[in-house]
Amino acid sequence: MEDNKIVELFFRRDQQAIRETDNKYGSYCKKIAGNILKSFQDVEECIDDTYIKLWNKIPPKRPIAFKGFVGKITRELAYDRYRALSAGKRGGGEITAVLEELDECIPDSGSVENSIMGKELEGIVSDFVESLPQKEAYMFMGRYFYSYDIAFIAKKLGMTKNNVSVDLCRLRGKLKTRLIKEGYQAV
Repeated sequence: MEDNKIVELFFRRDQQAIRETDNKYGSYCKKIAGNILKSFQDVEECIDDTYIKLWNKIPPKRPIAFKGFVGKITRELAYDRYRALSAGKRGGGEITAVLEELDECIPDSGSVENSIMGKELEGIVSDFVESLPQKEAYMFMGRYFYSYDIAFIAKKLGMTKNNVSVDLCRLRGKLKTRLIKEGYQAV
């Protein structure tokens, strides 16, 4: 079923919208959540939460890019669940590494002002990624949206892990420069 028809089902409050979303994007959502959570049960709960959040957001929202909208909600919920699960046990792990890497260029979102500016920040990061060559955009999105580990990205791109790490460091530096230019200050 086409995305716009699924969105219309949500607007009609037809529960078929959830089934159609799951049929079309269930695997996609499980991949996103699985890269972050690693536990089947946590992934399943995250997917359920995604569908509940979609039900509550549509309407009034009418997403233009439904797949991206679904993926973003899944990703946010998976990160929230990850933070809740790991609150008392800091330490290693791929997600901790991903979050620490981004800490150097993304401002803290704890303040009210930064929460209000979140949409603007999202647009700047999106423009930044769209301006990148395809290989760099894949690297950036793979690491920071899908939470792929560096070895996976290196294998996919036929690069060494060290080269991917260096390129990601450069990309974060470019993003930080862009954010500072736009008026955002890193933490």
